[in-house]
Amino acid sequence: MMNALTYFVHPSSYIDEPCQIGAGTKIWHFCHVMPHARIGDKCVLGQNVMVASYVTIGNNVRIQNNVSIYTGVELEDDVFCGPSCVFTNVINPRSEINRKDEYKPTLVRRGASIGANATILCGITIGRYAFIGSGSVVTRDIPDYALMLGVPARHIGWMSRHGHRLPSPDAHGFMTCPQSGWRYHETQPGVLVCLDWPEERLMNNDNE
Repeated sequence: MMNALTYFVHPSSYIDEPCQIGAGTKIWHFCHVMPHARIGDKCVLGQNVMVASYVTIGNNVRIQNNVSIYTGVELEDDVFCGPSCVFTNVINPRSEINRKDEYKPTLVRRGASIGANATILCGITIGRYAFIGSGSVVTRDIPDYALMLGVPARHIGWMSRHGHRLPSPDAHGFMTCPQSGWRYHETQPGVLVCLDWPEERLMNNDNE
């Protein structure tokens, strides 16, 4: 059951029960959260956000104005959705044909950022800390840390966990974030690993 003492909902918004909303979450003007949605702790939903039934949203997620999160979409922790970005859940919609049993799942993994007015086609996964530029159209799976721009979106570089474009590799093959000083290494084509994040280094060692 919802506990109105643990999160904020603006009076203009509608929250359909049953659903789950975490502590510290703020839901602003003209939002609609539908039954069986799950929203984590310390999230912020800007004006005119719709969260459909059975959607799962992690902790500390920021969803800016005019975004609809449709059934089949999952946002992990720390995801950022820019204003008016678009999700889909059917690859071949027709008004006269009911395709509710054909929804294709879309997963946005931890820390990824989606720019304003970007469009995410259904059935794909956006990797951890990937960065989708404003207005881009994502049509395929995106690797961790990838910087994607254009229509369709192309992989043009790498972004750090702290949101900076990584420079070219140095003589040792390392790329260094200008803010944090953390080092990144492309262990194989299209696979970037943060060497200074112990959790990720351990994961990488387990996969070798």
